[in-house]
Amino acid sequence: MSNSLITDYLVIGSGVVGMAFVDTLLSETDANIIVVDRYAKPGGHWNMAYPFVTLHQPSSFFGVSSKELSRGDIDMIGLNKGMGDLATGAEICAYFEDVMRHRFLASGRVRYFPLCEYHGDGQFTAKLTGKRTAVAYRKLVDATFMTIAVPSTHTPNFTVAPAAQFMPLNNLPSVTEKPAGYVVIGGGKTSIDACLYLLENGVDADEITWIRARDAWLLDRANTQPTEAFFSTSVGALAAQYESIGSAKSIADMFQRLEECGYLLRLDPATRPRMFHAATVSRAEIVELQRIKNIVRAGHVTAIESHRIVLHEGEIATTPAHIHVDCSASLERSFGRKKPSPVFVGDCITPQMIRAYQPAFSASMAAYVEAHYADEAEKNRLCTLVPMPNYDVDFIPMTLAMIINQYNWSQDDALRRWCRQNRLDGFAKLIAEMDRDDRQKTDIMRRIQAGVMPAVAKLQQFSAELADGARK
Repeated sequence: MSNSLITDYLVIGSGVVGMAFVDTLLSETDANIIVVDRYAKPGGHWNMAYPFVTLHQPSSFFGVSSKELSRGDIDMIGLNKGMGDLATGAEICAYFEDVMRHRFLASGRVRYFPLCEYHGDGQFTAKLTGKRTAVAYRKLVDATFMTIAVPSTHTPNFTVAPAAQFMPLNNLPSVTEKPAGYVVIGGGKTSIDACLYLLENGVDADEITWIRARDAWLLDRANTQPTEAFFSTSVGALAAQYESIGSAKSIADMFQRLEECGYLLRLDPATRPRMFHAATVSRAEIVELQRIKNIVRAGHVTAIESHRIVLHEGEIATTPAHIHVDCSASLERSFGRKKPSPVFVGDCITPQMIRAYQPAFSASMAAYVEAHYADEAEKNRLCTLVPMPNYDVDFIPMTLAMIINQYNWSQDDALRRWCRQNRLDGFAKLIAEMDRDDRQKTDIMRRIQAGVMPAVAKLQQFSAELADGARK
C-alpha cells in the first residue's frame, strides 16, 4: 500500500529545531508543510528524557517564537531561586503538542505524520501500518542533524558485566532499596543532573562516586536571564566576556580572566577544565555539587565488572550492590560522526547552530532567511555555522563565529528588527528597549562597543595559534 503527496516543504523531525523552523515558516510565508517524525508526539528527544529533567537555561527563550513557554515566574525556592522558571520535560512535551495541535495543524497548512520512518528521497513508512508514502516537495528540511544521544537509548562504549547494577539516570526514580553506593559515570550536564537528584533526595554525598574523565567549564545561569532586573548581570556578562578576551595574553590567561569576571564557572578550583559543552548551572548548584568528594579522574570507563571498574588510566573497586548510573551519552558521540554542511544547499535545508547555546533561535533564523532571501550564498552568509564545542579551546572558534554572525545580522535593518521581536532571541529586545538615561546600562553598552573588536582580534590570534599547533 502506498500514497503520494505534494508539499512546499517536507520537514524531517519535530524536535525543537523542526518545530521552531516550521513555526517561523508559517509566520513568514503561505507555504504548505509536511512534518514527518519517528516519535508518537512532537518534542524529539524530550520524549525520551529522564523524568526529573528541566531546561538549564530560562524557559523564556526556548521553544517556538509564536508561543511563550515560560510561566513568567521567578523561582522562590530551590537551587534556581531568584531566577526565571526552568520548564520540566513534561511541560516541554505538553507545550510542543499544544503548538502542533493548535497552531500548526489548526492552520490548515501543516500535515503531520508521527510514528514514521523517513528513508530519503521523499519516502517514509508508517511504523504501525507499514503504509509507504512518497512526497513530492519543493524543499527538504532535515531537522535531524542536531539530534543528540540520550541516556535511555544510547549504547555505552564500554562493557558491563551481567552482575553489575547498571542503569540510565532515567531509572533512578524506580530504585526501591538502598544500594551500597552510587557511581555516576560522565562529566557533562546529565551527570550534574543525576548528582543533584541524588543529593536532593537525601543521598549522603559520601555515598556518591563521580567518574569524570574531564572536568568542564560551565556557564552561570544568572548571566542568561533576559529581564530588565538582570540587565547588569546578563548584558554586563557580555561586556566582561569581551574585555576578558581582548586583554588576554594567552589562551590559558583568557580562561582565567573569563573565570575571574564570572563568565565561566568550574566545579573544582584545583582542576583545569578541558571540556566545554555550554552546560549552564546556578552558583547554588555548584556549592551543592562540591559536597561530593569521591571524584575519579582516571580517564573514560572501559569496563564495569562485578567488583571493579576499569578505566583508561587505572581502576577502582565496586560491588554488585552498587548502582552504576550511566550519564555517558555526549555531544561528542552525537555529532562527532556528522559532517557539517552549509545550511542551504540546493533544495535541501539543514538547520544547525548559528548562535551558540540556542538551537531554537538558530532554526527560527534559518526559516526567516529562507523566507526572505533568494541568493543561496547570501543565505549561508547570514547563517554561517557556529561550531559545536567539545574541548575547552573550542570556545574560541565558537565565540568568534557567533560574534561575526551577530555583526552581519546587525547590518541588515529588516533582520535586526525581526530579531528584536523574536522572543527566542532573548536579549535584542531587552537592549533595544533599555532606558537610554540609565547611566549604568549605557556604560555597559559602551563597554560592549569598546570591547568587541579587541575581542575579535584576540580570538582570531588564538584561532591561528590553535591551527599552527594542529599542523605541528
